Amino acid sequence: MHPIPGVDQTAGHTFVVTQSMCPHFEERLVHPVCATWTLVHQMEYAGRLVIVPVLEADEEAVGARFAITHRSPATIGSAVEVTARVLSATRRRLTCDVRAHVGPRLVAEAEFVQISMPKPELAARFDVT
Repeated sequence: MHPIPGVDQTAGHTFVVTQSMCPHFEERLVHPVCATWTLVHQMEYAGRLVIVPVLEADEEAVGARFAITHRSPATIGSAVEVTARVLSATRRRLTCDVRAHVGPRLVAEAEFVQISMPKPELAARFDVT
């Protein structure tokens, strides 16, 4: 890993909620708000924005833990700003606090842990034959 990210370092992005990001079951729209699973995906992406720039060419990172609390809805058309902030970092482990907001309103908060390792080690873990 290149220099370890510092505590409080941030990265993030913004996405706009579409109907396809809302909960659907059996092809039926359940609620016209951003699904928790969409938030997890978008929040994990923000965490990846922190770690990817510091990985060496022969390294990769994987999610080891993700704990989310969904606080309020984000309706279709809402711009959701997602920010990951480093809580702690070592050579192989990065823990981020990730928050999603619509304007000043907190939509969700999470803790995301990523583990980095050499690509061959990761590939060996994926070999489940």
